[in-house]
Amino acid sequence: MKIKKVLVSQPKPTSEKSPYYDIADKYGVKIVFRPFIKVESLSAKEFRQEKVSILDYTAVIFTSRHAIDHFFNLCSELRITIPETMKYFCNSETIALYIQKYIQYRKRKVFFGATGKFADLVPTIMKHNTEKYFVPMSDVHTDEIKDILDSKGIEHTEAVMYRTVSNDFTPEEEFDYDMLLFFSPAGINSLLKNFPNFEQKDISIGCFGPATAKAVKDAGLRLDLEAPTVESPSMTAALDKFIKESNKN
Repeated sequence: MKIKKVLVSQPKPTSEKSPYYDIADKYGVKIVFRPFIKVESLSAKEFRQEKVSILDYTAVIFTSRHAIDHFFNLCSELRITIPETMKYFCNSETIALYIQKYIQYRKRKVFFGATGKFADLVPTIMKHNTEKYFVPMSDVHTDEIKDILDSKGIEHTEAVMYRTVSNDFTPEEEFDYDMLLFFSPAGINSLLKNFPNFEQKDISIGCFGPATAKAVKDAGLRLDLEAPTVESPSMTAALDKFIKESNKN
């Protein structure tokens, strides 16, 4: 089936130089950016039920910009004033720089890993092994951080501060796409929540990552495009190739 309209379940790119726009121009297709999921903070009441006092800790570990936003917003809602002495450990430099949105950036209290992987941040944490670490988490997370910090004897506490929820469609929104692109299992869950009687028929489905691919198949849907691959390391590279093949006739 010829691809004319694609739904990308991510926010619209901030840059006009996004490869998605190049694909739209190249093949004359319409690409719509419409997230199936959104991230929201727990309420102050919900967080209090976890019985965690943030001021008991001397350092915070941030694994994403979402974690930063919801940590500081929830602290504000709880009327907690974060002391100047608090230290921050971030998975990457990008995340570390984002913290400037909320505090004055000082190298002596903001640390980050080289690769974006938590394991590469651990040596820095070990140099500050007397700190008491607080780790803001999503409701959907693995035990990787907990297991690593436990194995190193680092004092820490994880607490859920934000969650992923379905970004529901309104009755007025058209759903006339030839192709849907997903980037997380939560996106697949949202599709089925919004459209419990969804029938794929000729709609092509593409996904990024093995966990999302598994969610597509587990839902009984047909997976037409999977990235990354050796030939297509990004979703846009895979989409370009897929549309070229689909629309060549």
